[in-house]
Amino acid sequence: MRRVKPYVLLLSLILGVLCTAGPARAADNGSWSVYPVASKIAARPYFYLSLDPGQTITDKVAVANKTGEPLAFRLYAADAYNTARDGGFAVRTVKERMRGVGAWARIGKARVTVPAHGTVTVPFTLRVPKGAEPGDHPGAIVALDEKVDPGSGSLALGVQRAVGARVYLRVSGPTLPALAVENVHISHHQPLVPGLGAGTATISYTLHNTGNVTLDPKVRLRAEGLFGRTLLSRDLTGVPSELLPGERVALTARWRGAPQFDRGKVTLTASATGTRESASASFLALPWLVLAVVFAAGATAGALFARSRRRGRRPFAGWFRGRRGRVRRSAPVRPSPPAAPTPSRPRSSPSARP
Repeated sequence: MRRVKPYVLLLSLILGVLCTAGPARAADNGSWSVYPVASKIAARPYFYLSLDPGQTITDKVAVANKTGEPLAFRLYAADAYNTARDGGFAVRTVKERMRGVGAWARIGKARVTVPAHGTVTVPFTLRVPKGAEPGDHPGAIVALDEKVDPGSGSLALGVQRAVGARVYLRVSGPTLPALAVENVHISHHQPLVPGLGAGTATISYTLHNTGNVTLDPKVRLRAEGLFGRTLLSRDLTGVPSELLPGERVALTARWRGAPQFDRGKVTLTASATGTRESASASFLALPWLVLAVVFAAGATAGALFARSRRRGRRPFAGWFRGRRGRVRRSAPVRPSPPAAPTPSRPRSSPSARP
């Protein structure tokens, strides 16, 4: 039979996350880079735009080829979002629906071919509609290599690469920084036998940007035990540096040395410029193996108690007496046969005197 190779399309968008030295700190993947054309004043690392609703602006983007062969690209504008894995900056694919920069920008050329070691400059127009919501609308101008490398082997992994220059667009109007901490949950991982190993806990939570501006949140974890004792207080790492408006990011934190027998709560406090919110979750840490053994022993004792009561005996009466205190049942006493009567001598009567 003919062997068919399944192909998996992996669209890897390196969107301004990797920045190397270049004309304007271009977004770069080693083969090509995308960056704003330098203004008369200075080079720009990204597009920083501030427009009113209904206003239109024209700018230029440069695509540089670093290889020894010509490269063909598809250019498009895209909206940005936070990745679910780590909250990194990413943008929508060309087939996804756009609502912000991706819908408002028009590229001068949809497809360009950049010669070896050459650069092509392409103009684009960005028009903000009159009814646009105020606040931040991040996005990117993306250069997508539509060529897919099929790979090799029975299961080939096709890779399609893209690089984008970030667009930080702010529509003028009221701004509202707001942040929420949601879905706080704690799970314990304890050794089977208390004291033989360290206890750990995993705290999961969700950061939600409920405002209309990009935030740089900081999160602090505080854990309290019974009677309000402070068990832990520290700042968390792995928090996204750019939480975009309307985005949610699910995160976790590891707590090493968590208590193995305690009751309390953990509190997460998230703060950013102009906003601060907290959320808590209670926990109960117990040595479950020890409790299971105690429960099993109690259940066994209860069953024995009930059985003794049903038989009319005193429950556990013989458990607390030693061997000497036990009453041994004696053998039945047999009656002895009656003794034979002793023969009596006849009394002699007095003899008659002659």
